[in-house]
Amino acid sequence: MALSTRVSRLLGIDHPIIQGGMAWTATAELAAAVSEGGGFGLIGAGHMPTDILRDEIRRAKTLTDRPFGVNLMLLTPHIDDLVQMVLEEGVSAVTTGAGNPGKYMTALKDRGIKVLTVVPSVALAKRMESIGADGIIGEGMEAGGHIGELTTMVLTPQLVDAVDIPVIAAGGIADGRGVAAVFALGAEGVQVGTRFMCAQECTIHPDVKDRIVRARDRDTVVTGYSTGHPVRVLKNKLSRMLEELDRDNRPEELEALGSGKLALAMRQGDIDMGSVMAGQAAAMVCKVQPAAEIITEMMAEADLVIGRLASAVEG
Repeated sequence: MALSTRVSRLLGIDHPIIQGGMAWTATAELAAAVSEGGGFGLIGAGHMPTDILRDEIRRAKTLTDRPFGVNLMLLTPHIDDLVQMVLEEGVSAVTTGAGNPGKYMTALKDRGIKVLTVVPSVALAKRMESIGADGIIGEGMEAGGHIGELTTMVLTPQLVDAVDIPVIAAGGIADGRGVAAVFALGAEGVQVGTRFMCAQECTIHPDVKDRIVRARDRDTVVTGYSTGHPVRVLKNKLSRMLEELDRDNRPEELEALGSGKLALAMRQGDIDMGSVMAGQAAAMVCKVQPAAEIITEMMAEADLVIGRLASAVEG
């Protein structure tokens, strides 16, 4: 099934599935594979040096001629340089988080680059629409990494009611049932992170993929409340240490302990003292498979669910 929505038309893709722009995880290989599979692949810039991100974009261009983009974390100290480089290299779209993209909006759109902003609340969604965002990615607290307070189930319909631009649902979506569910809530696309971590083309350490496949329903925990920037991760030795610092309200020590731990997990495979950022949907990821196969399976299952619901209504 190819769902034709404003999101798929906006991005020029076959299926309204956007791959999460996960730092230390979403490289050119994964982004290109997702785009080749009919979705929209993203390179996660994170705190990448400008020249490294340039190389990633150029490599992705050699791997696919389909549309792909870059996720920009706006609190990155050298974000101005990253945006300038993206303008020079050109991508189809950027997704933004951890800040306000307003100062870059005109320059990006003048280059034909679509801007989708990640938001955890209705108020921020309205603000992003007012400054010219092309779409909203509403991320529920089920997601991995930095999270807000609202669940995908309640955030999505409120965003749909609040803005006129397309809403993409994120957080807790790992199969076609999730796709069908958020479409029923009014979303016109989905962003998927955790399941794509187990794509064959994802270059994270195999031990992290194995940990995700083995995850159970209660295997994630949220740490960092005391810092004001909570993060969802899979439980391990590091998360237990961070929880203890949270309980003792020691945010400075928590941030120091957590520094560099995402790369430790994703690149070096330390699943004990690394920060294994993954969402609650990890328990629904059962195998490592090609990115294109993930997209095909999700859309086929969504088609079956939507068809079954339509038959039930008609009956």
